[in-house]
Amino acid sequence: MNIKQKFGLKVKELRKAKNLSQERLANLAEIDRTYLPTIEKGERNVSIEVVEKLAKALDVKIKDLFDE
Repeated sequence: MNIKQKFGLKVKELRKAKNLSQERLANLAEIDRTYLPTIEKGERNVSIEVVEKLAKALDVKIKDLFDE
């Protein structure tokens, strides 16, 4: 499993733990709703800005998105 896939799975895990739909998380993170599923599948090499937006929307620290 590569880093993009690991990151995507962590985002999905945290999103589900917070009972958020993909659309709701995308809205909270101010990213396009069609972008989030590709992140969760590990298909995107996201920018640090998107990492920060996701961390804020999930109310976690950036490092938490990389913890295994």
